[in-house]
Amino acid sequence: MNKQTQALIKLGVPKGSLEEATINLFERAGWKIRKHTRNYFPDINDPDIAASLCRPQEIGGYVEAGVLDVGIAGLDWVCEGGHDAHVVQVAELVYSKTSNRPCRWVLAVAGDSPYTRPTDLEGKRIATELEGTTARYFEKLGVNVEVLYSWGATEAKVVDGLADAIVEVTETGTTIRAHGLRIIDEIMVSSPVLIANKDAWADPAKRAKIEQITLLLQGALRAESLVALKMNAPADRLDAILEMLPSLNSPTVSPLRDGRWFSLETVVEVRIVRDLIPRLREAGAEGIIEYALNKVI
Repeated sequence: MNKQTQALIKLGVPKGSLEEATINLFERAGWKIRKHTRNYFPDINDPDIAASLCRPQEIGGYVEAGVLDVGIAGLDWVCEGGHDAHVVQVAELVYSKTSNRPCRWVLAVAGDSPYTRPTDLEGKRIATELEGTTARYFEKLGVNVEVLYSWGATEAKVVDGLADAIVEVTETGTTIRAHGLRIIDEIMVSSPVLIANKDAWADPAKRAKIEQITLLLQGALRAESLVALKMNAPADRLDAILEMLPSLNSPTVSPLRDGRWFSLETVVEVRIVRDLIPRLREAGAEGIIEYALNKVI
């Protein structure tokens, strides 16, 4: 029997820009995915999962058809293929190759063009990879445009005079502006989502496995913005130090053998640590340890 049919669930891993970020996320969640150079079926250290590398544009269709039980794909491509109504969106997984924020599909024109609103593009040509979504966007506005499929280098289409505007994906807008373009509207916001086949989701064993994957992936993502702090605090400064410590719930406070000291442990956001540690030290905390977290559930 083929290895892909022996496992409890068939998982689609996005190939391309999200590939390494997804594999790293799964590793932090507890699953090691090892790719092979000559096939699209990586090994994974879980006998209940058979993994396949697939283009993210195709994962929604494979999940809808039952070729895959569950997969990760951008919400943009799930909607583009019309699969959003036919699969179960289990979870949003906000991550990318470079940052933990959603990406945006934006409508952009040349910086010196007279167009300032989408309605100004009546009868114009729009280049994009996201044909269906772009067509539906303009149809909803009642604006007649010609949507042209772009095979890449979409920003250059306006510069070269091949299109009057583009719909392109961006996180910060930096690349759009670098090409001398100006954003005039946002088409949609997209992030990776975990989607499941409806029949797989209705199967109790498969659903339990999918929910396990979801829980641990979200725990790994949550941990990226948090660190744990551990320290010793003198009893006479305990209250002052505790007031400085934000936490998920409440800091752990344990008396030490020497009754004049307490051990404190808490979880805080990464962004505040560089300012917090000097303040804790000044307040009397000693032996301050910061350590990374794999998952926070």
